[in-house]
Amino acid sequence: MGRFGKFGGPGTPRSDQGEVPMTHQVSALWLLLPLILLVGCGGGTGTSGLPTGPSAGPPPGPAPVPPSNPPVIFHATGSMGTQRAGHTATLLADGRVLIAGGFNNSGNLATAEIYDPATGTFTSTGTMTAPRESHTATLLNNGQVLIAGGDGLNTAELFDPASGTFTATGSMTGVRSQHTATLLKNGKVLLAGGGGAPLTGELFGPATGTFTATGTMTQFRVAPTATLLNNGTVLITGGYDADLESFATAELYNPATGIFTATGDMTQTRSEHVATLLNDGKVLVTGGIDTSGATLATAELFDPATGSFSPAGVMGAVHDFHTATLLSDGTVLVAGGFVFPNPPGDASAIAEIYDPTTNRFSIPGSLVAARYLHTATRLNNGQVLVTGGLIKENPEVVLNSAELYK
Repeated sequence: MGRFGKFGGPGTPRSDQGEVPMTHQVSALWLLLPLILLVGCGGGTGTSGLPTGPSAGPPPGPAPVPPSNPPVIFHATGSMGTQRAGHTATLLADGRVLIAGGFNNSGNLATAEIYDPATGTFTSTGTMTAPRESHTATLLNNGQVLIAGGDGLNTAELFDPASGTFTATGSMTGVRSQHTATLLKNGKVLLAGGGGAPLTGELFGPATGTFTATGTMTQFRVAPTATLLNNGTVLITGGYDADLESFATAELYNPATGIFTATGDMTQTRSEHVATLLNDGKVLVTGGIDTSGATLATAELFDPATGSFSPAGVMGAVHDFHTATLLSDGTVLVAGGFVFPNPPGDASAIAEIYDPTTNRFSIPGSLVAARYLHTATRLNNGQVLVTGGLIKENPEVVLNSAELYK
């Protein structure tokens, strides 16, 4: 799948797999978006990026608390050595953060770097075996990081923090990009969905360094979410199909049986959204885009006890390709994202906090820089490291800056 998700990349998606090759050219689909929105949603966002009109829909929960002279809650830290968007950021066992791959104006990246919270600086580390964006990076129980897939790739590799090097490991059963990778309680990694991927999921076994097919998903999904629940099952939500249609369906993967089964539907269609496990075991689902292409300000909660979704408080702004990070106090930081159509391809700097005890969002401040396709990683000291991303698509402006929350 191309770097810009549902509406990204030129050419026609492969009807059997839904993969769109990546390029620096702007997709012809962008030309159709105003018409899609005019016909499909009849509304969008105002100049502030806040939801207005029919596309935003009625508030499904308590309204957000508006800012009042918002305090500065983000501050700049050291800059990355390379401009990156669509990269990964993985908290290592020693508290440092591995930044890997992504893309910039030069193309897809094979470079990687390490952020050290003690010094607030980034330093280069080993180079990956292949350039990757829209890939996954998963910390294994042995301290290594599994890097898998990306645009047009079925290969995978392992990063060893002790040596700072990447080495190839077994290949996946199929090409995957914009897929999910979830560390299971048994130490294996479940990979599911993605552009170019088969309908089956697969498991990576660190002991053997190989991938093996597991159960078949209930439907093809690109840009879904996958969340490990407290009971050991994995919740997979939304995404879009080979026809670029987002959907509201969800399913559960049971590692004990290797089977995917449908669960309750979300309250609306979503892809390019984010799902965050809360301390009470529920899952907060935020933002994304719906089938019409409208960027969403809605949120909802999945309750594993009932297998159903219910509306959460409405966000104060629309968010797509954003981040949603569980904080040490149990609240969730939702930051940045893509805003359409305000104008097409622009990023948002809006940050807001979800409080599960009140089911409300508040807007305490803004990012130092607007960004989407960025990363956000909670550090061991409770701060959140935000790195890279795009400011806008056309012309493409990629960031190397980073900032810290609190």
